[in-house]
Amino acid sequence: MSHIHWYPGHIAKAEKALREKLSLVDVVLEVLDARIPISSSYGDTTRLIGQKPRIILLNKCDLSDENENPKWKKYIEEKTGAICLLTSNSSSKDTNLIINKILETAKPIHEKMAQKGLLPRAIRVMVIGMPNVGKSSTINRLIKRGKTKTGAKAGVTRQQQWVRVHDKIELLDTPGIIPSRQEDQKAILKLASVNSIGEKAYDNEHTARELLKILVKKYEEILRKYYNLGQDDVTIENIALSRNWLVKDGKPDVTRCSQFILLNFRDGKIGKITLDDLE
Repeated sequence: MSHIHWYPGHIAKAEKALREKLSLVDVVLEVLDARIPISSSYGDTTRLIGQKPRIILLNKCDLSDENENPKWKKYIEEKTGAICLLTSNSSSKDTNLIINKILETAKPIHEKMAQKGLLPRAIRVMVIGMPNVGKSSTINRLIKRGKTKTGAKAGVTRQQQWVRVHDKIELLDTPGIIPSRQEDQKAILKLASVNSIGEKAYDNEHTARELLKILVKKYEEILRKYYNLGQDDVTIENIALSRNWLVKDGKPDVTRCSQFILLNFRDGKIGKITLDDLE
């Protein structure tokens, strides 16, 4: 399989559903995967969310290249004008940072309410992003800090609950999944590598081979050391042979090894890696 065929249906319907949720909130938390900051971004978030203030979370930064992380943070802030935070699902240390940035971002909203003679209400926040970037984990971390459900609001379905995560912040407990019209095969390959698209949409062997090409180009020394390849070419076959994973006639077990390489990368075992390149 030379291409990853990923064409999510009902994009217009999905966007409409997301906009309906967005109409209820004051501040948007957009979650990106720090290993693929560009490939995991919507590309046209401003059109989707309008003028709503947003905070961008470069999530899973514990799995991405530590030298690249601050560069990406700076790049995203300059490009979008939004606040960008480096966050990790494996630690709750940055939860307070997120809360504080929401309060800071929402300050003009409260000031506007006061000018109109309105009593300040809790700021309503929603988490959006592509599949598997860490939206639900982010929501769960923030909820654990508050744990007080405030019930359904007018115009919200019964399944959508607001949770008080701070005395001035309410969080929608269901994430907004951004639909994608992604047509760039390189970006789709990276999304498949981090497991952000359905497994039925891509072939493990093709994805693993393309992933290895990127890793050889950017992190060859780390890759060779992890797989103990010496001077051998970095291929699925050689990695399988080094582990004596064989099938009929003594041929390398490419199927098993392809899955193994993808899991190694996703779990951060190969090393801290960023696949996207800064422009």
